[in-house]
Amino acid sequence: MSRDFDILIVGAGVAGSALAASLVLRKAVLPERIALVADRFAIRPAADLELDLRVYAMSRASQRLLEGLSVWQQLPQDRLSAYERMCVWDARDAPDSAAALRFDCAELGEPDLGHIVEGRALQWLAQEAARRAGVALIQASVGSVSISDAAATLTLSDSRQLQAGLIVAADGADSALRALLQIDAVGHSYHQQALVAHVRTAQPHRRTAWQRFLPTGPLALLPLGDGRSSLVWSMDSARADALMALTPEDFDTELTGASGAVLGRCTLSTPRARFPLQLKVASQYVRPRFALLGDAAHSVHPLAGQGLNLGLLDCSALADLLSSVKPVQFGELRVLRRYERERKSANLLAATAFDGLNRLFSNSHPLLTGLRSAGLGSVGRVPGLRHFFARNALGI
Repeated sequence: MSRDFDILIVGAGVAGSALAASLVLRKAVLPERIALVADRFAIRPAADLELDLRVYAMSRASQRLLEGLSVWQQLPQDRLSAYERMCVWDARDAPDSAAALRFDCAELGEPDLGHIVEGRALQWLAQEAARRAGVALIQASVGSVSISDAAATLTLSDSRQLQAGLIVAADGADSALRALLQIDAVGHSYHQQALVAHVRTAQPHRRTAWQRFLPTGPLALLPLGDGRSSLVWSMDSARADALMALTPEDFDTELTGASGAVLGRCTLSTPRARFPLQLKVASQYVRPRFALLGDAAHSVHPLAGQGLNLGLLDCSALADLLSSVKPVQFGELRVLRRYERERKSANLLAATAFDGLNRLFSNSHPLLTGLRSAGLGSVGRVPGLRHFFARNALGI
């Protein structure tokens, strides 16, 4: 049967774009046989544009994948910031106490522990990698999808129909394709929101990622290349409403107190924004001629900053798999289940761990507060265990 494409990827975010570029560069598929479909595509960010509030903590594994696509090398230096140390502590303790958990890249023989990368620049460059590889970019929203033994058919909002051997849904946590195929996603709302902004601090961040666990949720200050810090502060919705309503000066005071003044007084340098937090895990990653990728398959709590890293690990696994078979086999369920077996268990373990950490730390029960302080301190005092956690965070 004649098909329009071997692979259609719906969603032009970082994971979807990276998968498209990877498959062409690995010669798994000819450029004219793969397309990215999205209702909108990124536009080139202006060089003098304020840093996007959306930033990602990128692991070494993600860095290596993006280097292979020549994306990492093109990231503007002012949109990329390495962090060399990490400090995690409970609200009842001090960041320099024995109960705090600290990592240093020098202990691992690594140049850094990861990078904070601006989302807007990263998405644009990942999309450009797909374009340079020759991938077709089709701007349209999805109307419907149907799967048969012969092909997967995508009907677009303008009534065009595209047939492919495999459709990959990389269209985000609220995936329209996942819903159209009635694939269940289990999980729950955290009834929390993440409040984000960039802030100036009285003391330098020292290329350190700081995270304080409060009873209302974790607060992170992530180092930016211009000396500022990116704030990611999780809390219940009522608290978020109250903080968003404060004047900038009053918000600065609240933030300084909530951060334990670890970097001195914090001062807003951008508007504030927020987004709801949820745990969502798809019950199936694959169907015949169909696969879920990234947030469409799993949406996790941001406390560990691993959402996009998990999605890029999905990308790497699926690219490896499809590079090992012939295009005629791309949509075979027995083939796609190898991807599901590899990534579903790993992602479920990560999602469960992040959910458990959030539940453990986001409460003020006296017994639990003592246990978690002791736990952080114990990890910090056992070099082998501390190295294990650090190397896992690096993705190595």
